[in-house]
Amino acid sequence: MGYRIVDPDAIDPTPDRPCEQRALTEPAELEHVAMNRYRADPGESIPLRYHFHEKQEEAFYVLAGELAVETPEKTYTVPSGSLFVVEPGDPQRAYNPADAAESIEILAIGAPQTTGDARQYDPNEPDDDAGAE
Repeated sequence: MGYRIVDPDAIDPTPDRPCEQRALTEPAELEHVAMNRYRADPGESIPLRYHFHEKQEEAFYVLAGELAVETPEKTYTVPSGSLFVVEPGDPQRAYNPADAAESIEILAIGAPQTTGDARQYDPNEPDDDAGAE
């Protein structure tokens, strides 16, 4: 049996990110799921760029604030206490709008845990999959 308690606040934020990211996957010793906690001030983006994943499903659970998620069709508004799900191959860019009244906190979960399956998405060239996140 394996049980662990992980305190996200005890994990150093990942450097060189557009917002505060605390990578939980390794401290939790997860093998099949990737997990991160994000805190974004108004105007900050969650991912490094507009992207999609080839194989990974993503789910964003909003712990506090209101998350905006840009997709090719529309921008979704995800309130606190709600879950936003992205299927593999579907582009998205999650962020906290510049005119937001408060910071947001989200828990991001991805499965399967992968490395290198993120691809940059260019809205002007929808078939562009060159360039990893």
